[in-house]
Amino acid sequence: MKKKIIFIGVFLLFIDRITKLLIDNCFNLMETRSIIINFFSVTKVYNDGASWNILSGHRVILIILAIIMLGILMYYQTKFKMNTRNIIAFGMLYSGITGNLIDRIIYGYVIDFLDFTIFNYDFPVFNFADICIVIGVFLLIIAILKKEDINEVSSR
Repeated sequence: MKKKIIFIGVFLLFIDRITKLLIDNCFNLMETRSIIINFFSVTKVYNDGASWNILSGHRVILIILAIIMLGILMYYQTKFKMNTRNIIAFGMLYSGITGNLIDRIIYGYVIDFLDFTIFNYDFPVFNFADICIVIGVFLLIIAILKKEDINEVSSR
């Protein structure tokens, strides 16, 4: 694995762990503090599922899926062109998946705290690791659309 990917992943994982520990130590469960009225709040939530509480209560399945995803990423990483965008994408994905995996293993749930309401829709509360996963996936989709994925590397 490229050193740059490891550095990015470890750095972002550190941010994820610190933010979760701060929220866990400074907030009571379900406590909300408004940052921007009717738009952004910090709300401490324990989520024992995945996005939108999918697979709630299925900790072992979520742990297994995260480990499988990390293995798939390690395999496919070698198939992608290693430009700056893709290095960042893989670093973000490794950190996000690992950050939530650590929570599930240690606590049995993920600590979520970023709470947005947009156009009167209260989005599910999420965390820094989730942001890394979403942006990482988005960046890899761009790489695939630009043909920097397995197809380009295989044709060389």
